[in-house]
Amino acid sequence: MKYLLLAILLGFLSLVPAKAQVTKADYARADSVREFAHMVYNSPTDGGWIGKSNVYWYRVRTKNGIEYKRVDAEHAEVSPAFDRAQLCEKINELSDKSHHPDSLDLRRLKFDDAGKSVSFHLDGYTWEYNLDDYMLKKTGKVETPESRYWGNTDGEFKADPIISPDSSKVAYIKEYNLYVKDRNTGTEEQLSFDGSAGEFYSEHLVWSPDSKKIAVNKVRPNKKHYIYFVESSPKNQLQPILHKREYLKAGDALPIRKPCLFNVEKGRKIPVNSQPFENQFSISNLKWWPDSKAFTFEFNQRGHQVYQVVEVNAETGGIKVLINEQSKTFIDYSGKHYLYDLDGTKEIVWASERDGWNHLYLIDANTGKVKNKITSGDWVVRGVVSVDEKNRKIIFEGSGKNEGEDPYFIHYYSVNLDGKKLKDLTPEKLNHHASFSSDNKFLIDTYSTVDTPPETVLRRASDGKILKVLEKADISELLAHDWKAPEVFVAKARDGKTDIWGNIYYPTNFDSTKTYPVIEYIYAGPQGSFAQKSFRPYMYAFSGLAELGFIVVQMDGMGTSNRSKAFQDVCFKNLKDAGFPDRIRWIKAAAEKHHFMDTTRVGIFGGSAGGQNAMAGVLFHPEFYKAASSSCGCHDNRMDKMWWNEQWMGYPIGKEYGQCSNVANAYRLKGKLLLIVGEMDDNVDPATTMQVADALIKANKEFELVVLPGSNHTLGGDFGERKRREFFVKAFYGELPPDWNHD
Repeated sequence: MKYLLLAILLGFLSLVPAKAQVTKADYARADSVREFAHMVYNSPTDGGWIGKSNVYWYRVRTKNGIEYKRVDAEHAEVSPAFDRAQLCEKINELSDKSHHPDSLDLRRLKFDDAGKSVSFHLDGYTWEYNLDDYMLKKTGKVETPESRYWGNTDGEFKADPIISPDSSKVAYIKEYNLYVKDRNTGTEEQLSFDGSAGEFYSEHLVWSPDSKKIAVNKVRPNKKHYIYFVESSPKNQLQPILHKREYLKAGDALPIRKPCLFNVEKGRKIPVNSQPFENQFSISNLKWWPDSKAFTFEFNQRGHQVYQVVEVNAETGGIKVLINEQSKTFIDYSGKHYLYDLDGTKEIVWASERDGWNHLYLIDANTGKVKNKITSGDWVVRGVVSVDEKNRKIIFEGSGKNEGEDPYFIHYYSVNLDGKKLKDLTPEKLNHHASFSSDNKFLIDTYSTVDTPPETVLRRASDGKILKVLEKADISELLAHDWKAPEVFVAKARDGKTDIWGNIYYPTNFDSTKTYPVIEYIYAGPQGSFAQKSFRPYMYAFSGLAELGFIVVQMDGMGTSNRSKAFQDVCFKNLKDAGFPDRIRWIKAAAEKHHFMDTTRVGIFGGSAGGQNAMAGVLFHPEFYKAASSSCGCHDNRMDKMWWNEQWMGYPIGKEYGQCSNVANAYRLKGKLLLIVGEMDDNVDPATTMQVADALIKANKEFELVVLPGSNHTLGGDFGERKRREFFVKAFYGELPPDWNHD
């Protein structure tokens, strides 16, 4: 019996995780891969066109040091932007610090429009260097610009008085009403009399080009919503500080804007029927046609299923809907909206997903009818660079058009407004990032993939011809330090047809004979696509974690953007889906190819919407995801910002909000969970993390919670990163973290 008890005890002890096998040295090695970011040479990191010229400057780190170069696009010639040694000598004469020309690290560098002088930041000061007489002077101390909080809505009272186009009059708001003053005589005339604190005229008014009429919104304000949080450990005092932020949440009341029209010559208001537009998320972009016969505005209906461009007749106040965009799910106004008025021909360039893909249309603004599609096909327009009205040509970004490559790769195209002569200006099958000269004659194009180092070239914009290769990245040092490029992997989605694209990240000491837990980094926000496409030697959230013995993966599942409308619509009223059926299939398919990937040990982490997604993984798919680290998650979409959540979850608030809530579903938790939150997060209300923690406690669930004093919206910073690494090491290797409190 004694021996039986001993055997049982030994068997039990064998199940207890070994302690402290991951050492401080292992964590230091994980941190050391940050240096990969500094092991790529000859890849420009900053630059820009000088004024309206065809001269481009850029900064590049070479093995000889930091260089600043100047590109004369007209002649395809490259020269130093300035004499580094001479500038460095002058800086050392005025600075308390000593600098070397090869390491002269000038920040916020900017040439004046004429290219005659350059300004920059160095050593906490702003400097200006004259390139004609080589005079250098300090112009002041670097000041941190005051950031404007995104949620403030007091802009209706921030505009200055507006002078009429003919300069004879000035219009302004006084005591909530519209006034006009003659600038020659000083005579003031009150045009409106019904303004009040409860319904006032906006200071953002718009004169007609002939100076005879004014378009302006009358605003009925809403009840503001505020969030509150405590700064526990302020830098300048002992006692904590209570903070308050304006923050509209899903379902809150919104201000109502009513477009109004005034005849300044006759001193009267012309009635406009605004009733059809009162169920609004926004009324925006009041704009007159050049002939002053009408103005237009954009109406975004609450719930984002109707978006209209509306014209108001300047004589009668009559309304006409020019563009009537509708969707049974949502119109992605926040990510795909594009409107350009061709004033000379009274046409509109308009972006729409009405055929299932994001494309450009040419609209007859007289009738509202489509004249022609500018682009079409099973691919998407990603953005418009410029519209050349004279030559009736558009330059735009697109992806998914070219066969045999990643459908997310961005290319630059030109096309005529009639949809003819579409040309790929950047044909290499890589991901492109370009900057065009002001006259659109030239572009600087950098292209790469996750495993192809970047190349930077000067191109002619008329046909995309490469005029000069400027830089080819050198990654020899990176390879000498055992850097492993991410592996691009493609698998089929839940429908068995659609390709899901993503990347696999390896540790530098990868051994294919071993098995590794798999950690997915997730951000399934429907507003974009997020898997890495360009070359980056170091990924903050991935590289160090992989070094501790993990395979890290990232992919874009259904419900995200930049594919078809149907692909994105999966998210509608169902953010808890987060593409998980596609993600799980993708990881399983990768593991079928790579047997070193252990799908019995899969973790997941993310921040913000990704924090919501990560926790949803262990709540709704615990059979696959065994551990989740969730940072600053919006765990209940009713607790988060209105514009983002109503865009995808709909309005009015429905039962789907509760069905997708991590708080309401906290009782489902079966795996391991780490919650991280910054106490001063004003992007996602930190209370939502506390509410999900409260629900977990009430459900008697085990979890970890890290609250970061003084932190805003964050994955966790250095401390949070360490806690996340420890969490996954403990969850999947059963090993306790080092004792950080002892050397």
